[in-house]
Amino acid sequence: MPSTLVHVALGGLVGAALLTSEFDVRAVVVVVAVTAFPDVDALAGLVLPGAHRSLFHSFLFPAVVCGLLLADTLRANSLLRTRYGTRGVRLAWVSLAAMVFGGILPDLFTNGVNAFYPAVDAFYTVDGKLLLSDQRGLVQTFVEVQPPAQAEPRPTTRTLHYSTPVDPSPGSEPENVERVAPVFQAGWELMLVLVSGLVVAFRLWDAGRR
Repeated sequence: MPSTLVHVALGGLVGAALLTSEFDVRAVVVVVAVTAFPDVDALAGLVLPGAHRSLFHSFLFPAVVCGLLLADTLRANSLLRTRYGTRGVRLAWVSLAAMVFGGILPDLFTNGVNAFYPAVDAFYTVDGKLLLSDQRGLVQTFVEVQPPAQAEPRPTTRTLHYSTPVDPSPGSEPENVERVAPVFQAGWELMLVLVSGLVVAFRLWDAGRR
């Protein structure tokens, strides 16, 4: 699964693309912090089994935040706009976008999230391939139609546990349990972090000289 560093790198790219003239150090810190927030549910997993990749990785969570932002920012006397101006409104929406695109989607496209928890307790993963063959034509495995009798039940919070440094395995941990914190598990993750670091650094330098 992507590390928090990879999530943050994606969040930084989203911020660099969408913050426009509001891009500065403080704004970047807010955006990447919100991007990393979904991984806090790893701590919740200590008291709520299966919470990691469920509690804050559910799309219902950003949907609720989106509803609250809409309810506030569409009002003439918006609390957010009154206190922080248009900068605060833009920063809030960009942070929400970064949380979805950088904090949740990478996990959905690797080894899954509990996408509609708690309304539906089931983990979903988007994985597969798409290719064009001169013999087989267009081949894709992202969407597969499988007879219900052969389909395996989707994992739930009761049957699936994601190992984290704070909660490596379900139940009590042995004294010598290995706690692994992933940093890079593939070359593309290292590339993404490097590209994001360069882009964010350039945007900060460019904003500072204006």
